[in-house]
Amino acid sequence: MFNREIFAERFKNLRHVKSISQQEIASSLGVDRTIVSHWERGTRVPSLEIACALADYFDVSLDYLVGRSDDTTYRKRKL
Repeated sequence: MFNREIFAERFKNLRHVKSISQQEIASSLGVDRTIVSHWERGTRVPSLEIACALADYFDVSLDYLVGRSDDTTYRKRKL
């Protein structure tokens, strides 16, 4: 299940650790800076497409970003 609060906390933390401004993220994703602020406060959540782009941007797994795992690494699963 997607945990809005965990997403907001992890997203904000990743942005701070990498010293990236809200405006830089917004410009990279083609959204307004206020949307990024809403994500960090947990008042809105990104689309699945944007969430995947954020995981790629920060080089973490989508499961980590949305609170389904505490493991930040992405491992390709064998089918």
